[in-house]
Amino acid sequence: MKNIIKFSSAMILLLLMLAACGKDNYDAPESTLTGRLVYNGTSIQVRGTGEAVQLQLYQRGWAKSDPISVFVAQDGSFTAKLFDGTYYLVTRDNNGPWVNTRDTMQIELKGTASVDVNVTPYFTISGENISLSGNTLNASFTINQIVSTAKVEKAYLVLSKTQFADEVNNIFRKDIAEGVTAGAVSFSADISGNSDVSGAKYLYGRVGIKTEGTEQAVWSTIVQLK
Repeated sequence: MKNIIKFSSAMILLLLMLAACGKDNYDAPESTLTGRLVYNGTSIQVRGTGEAVQLQLYQRGWAKSDPISVFVAQDGSFTAKLFDGTYYLVTRDNNGPWVNTRDTMQIELKGTASVDVNVTPYFTISGENISLSGNTLNASFTINQIVSTAKVEKAYLVLSKTQFADEVNNIFRKDIAEGVTAGAVSFSADISGNSDVSGAKYLYGRVGIKTEGTEQAVWSTIVQLK
């Protein structure tokens, strides 16, 4: 009798395990959506760490309408693995360094799709030149005003030992809040005494501009210094 009970218990446990496995045995999405955030055909550089800048995908006709978050890399590119279907893509509300229009883009995904998401940044950065001279970090670049009413809150000058550099991920950061306006600008910073910088095998520099009233800064491309 005890053997029968043990056998029955083992069978029940096995059936429960198989049922649990069956619930999780769904096919993974295999279609790929790729794209870029662009202004006039040029990618918008953003903060790429901490999943800070996001897009949102929706599908209509489903009981659950929560958005699918799509995280944007620092070069403005994004990738998402999805099932085939019709999706609606928008920027996350008040998230990026651009005018918050949130235009909806319809995407028909079948296998692969690639899209450019057009945004209007408050400012862009061009002509960045970042260099090291002894213990002095120098940066010059141009702030291009795109939205006439926008005002610069501050500029960032950062160094990182990896190719990911922003106001959070860095080993050196200088904020410049006074006298930063559109046009040609140049900054310098004393990095003497910073052991993280002096001991870094690789160094990458980047500058950013934060607009008043926005959550995120627009950034320059990465410059390798070492």
